[in-house]
Amino acid sequence: MLDSKSETIQVGLTNTFSCSYLPEQQEQLLVLQETLLNEDLIEQLSALGFRRSGDMLYKPHCPRCQACQPIRIPAREFTPSKRQKRTLKNNSDLHFAIVTEASEEHYQLYQTYINERHRDGPMYPPTKEQFNHFLQCCWHQPLLIEVRDDKQLLGVAVTDVLPNSLSAIYSFFSPTEEKRSLGALMILLQCRLAKLSGKEFVYLGYQIDASKKMNYKRAYRPYELLSPNGWQTYFK
Repeated sequence: MLDSKSETIQVGLTNTFSCSYLPEQQEQLLVLQETLLNEDLIEQLSALGFRRSGDMLYKPHCPRCQACQPIRIPAREFTPSKRQKRTLKNNSDLHFAIVTEASEEHYQLYQTYINERHRDGPMYPPTKEQFNHFLQCCWHQPLLIEVRDDKQLLGVAVTDVLPNSLSAIYSFFSPTEEKRSLGALMILLQCRLAKLSGKEFVYLGYQIDASKKMNYKRAYRPYELLSPNGWQTYFK
């Protein structure tokens, strides 16, 4: 249990279910779903490895697997690699904007992205109800970073702004623009925003080395992984 403004917050445990990233494993989550949360407490929970999905905070607590490693980038120390610098240069013709409300245009891009890139995942088939439930939160308003080619929406990064960090909730983008590496661009933009905003960290969720879909986050260096002994910094 955790305390927030003298109120008790209960942390629950789900039943086990098939893991969407490592099908041979069974997944189980610690979950916290409250209306009393504030940004300072979310910051503390993020530092303990929790993530947000809709109104819920969760953390893997799997019975026989510890593959999910909470990962974050120290924003002030982060330096783009040569490849990441090329990604930024190759997308210098795009325009960026920050909005606070999801729109029908966002949903249409999300729908296309899930249908084309994640037909084997838990978010397929996409629905508007699922989209709203996944992104909206009754106690916190995320930012949406838009990427546009002139007026055409190419990508959206949904980001929680916390007192000392940004938390990358989810990104979706046009599947027809593979040469632009829009997924990488979304992370780079959040790192840039964190640095400009004076934030210390960008939380990227979980690094899963054994999953092709989730093993890319070590490319942003330096990075930190949460271990039983606390956050450990890696430069390579």
